Amino acid sequence: MERNEVRETILETMEESLAAQLRAVRRLRGGAGEEAPPRRSRSHMDIVYDILRAARQPLHVAEIIRRAQAAAGVTLDRESLVSALTKKVARGQRFARPAPNTFAVLGAGGRGKEEGR
Repeated sequence: MERNEVRETILETMEESLAAQLRAVRRLRGGAGEEAPPRRSRSHMDIVYDILRAARQPLHVAEIIRRAQAAAGVTLDRESLVSALTKKVARGQRFARPAPNTFAVLGAGGRGKEEGR
C-alpha cells in the first residue's frame, strides 16, 4: 500500500469516526433543533474502490456494478466505468486490470499495469 493510500485511509477513518461522535453528541442533546449538514457525496471511483477493497479480490465489471447498486444505491454506466477504470490503470492510480473487464485495487490481487495489451 502506498503512503498516499495509507494516509487517505487514515483520514477517511478519522472523518467517519468524528461524524459518528458528532451524531452521538447531537442525539444526547436531544436534537437541539439543528439538522446535520447533508453528507458529502462520494465519487463513483471512491465507491468502486471501497467495493474492490472490501472484496479483497479482482471483480468483473458486472459484479462491481451489481455491488454498487446494492451497497450505495448507485447505478453505474458500464462503458463509462470501464473507461474511467482503464484510465486509472494506465496511470497506475489505485486500480489494476488483471483480466479483461476485471479490476482490483492496486497491490491487492492485481498485478499493477494492465495486462494482455
